[in-house]
Amino acid sequence: MISKQVSFAKPIAFFKRDFKTATSYRLQYASQGFGIILTTFSFFLLSKLFAGNAITELEPYGGDYFSFVLIGIALTDYFTISTSAFSTEIRTSQMVGTLESLLVTPTSILTILLSSYFYKLFSTSFRILFYIFIGYFVFGMLLQPLNIFALISAFILTLLPFFGLGLVSAAFIIVFKQGNPIGGLMAMSSGLLGGVMYPVSLLPGWLKPFSVVLPITHGLEAIRQVLLNGAGITDISQQLLILAVLSIFSLATGVVSIYYGLKIAKKEGSLLHY
Repeated sequence: MISKQVSFAKPIAFFKRDFKTATSYRLQYASQGFGIILTTFSFFLLSKLFAGNAITELEPYGGDYFSFVLIGIALTDYFTISTSAFSTEIRTSQMVGTLESLLVTPTSILTILLSSYFYKLFSTSFRILFYIFIGYFVFGMLLQPLNIFALISAFILTLLPFFGLGLVSAAFIIVFKQGNPIGGLMAMSSGLLGGVMYPVSLLPGWLKPFSVVLPITHGLEAIRQVLLNGAGITDISQQLLILAVLSIFSLATGVVSIYYGLKIAKKEGSLLHY
């Protein structure tokens, strides 16, 4: 019982810290809400260009571009946060001088990073729900009855590869301090090749192999099938299998990278440098 309390104490402490920091800037909630409404309205107007036209590439997703693109835009928020959260935590700790103090405690670097992610996951979840709420109740987003188990499975298996990439980003910051290219590269490639704003079937043939190796491609495909077509586990089994393989590879690479990065920084005595 005591071990369980101790194990949850650190994530809760990080959550409270980040919550207090965020709520000290209350205006950001209003600006984020306004930004979501404006973004949703903009894509709703854009979707009117396709109204009444049968677009072959959108047929696998119910034929409604607004529903298609809103899911892509909303969920990309999760994946971007997952890639950048760990490196941001490391960079902030370096700059305020708390990184070395944290690392000399009996707390593993993975516990520190995952604990720092909880509030971001919580706040991002509310933004995503607000996207869906506005899209569905205000602008008529088309959703099918949900298979909750399929949705949760697709969502978790899509997040895990981004966790791994986030750990690689954090390792890069530990060693090189700044100029982390991982987050920017993933954001650019995912936006261009991951099917966020248009189906990947529209990509030129020579670009499609690059799209296949991106977790966001398979994650968005699976989640859209669940939300827009009412798909179940068996319907998205291929995407889930690919995501599981990408998750294992990405997480293994991330864990090795973060500990190797710490080893290099400790050897060079550069943990306090920024």
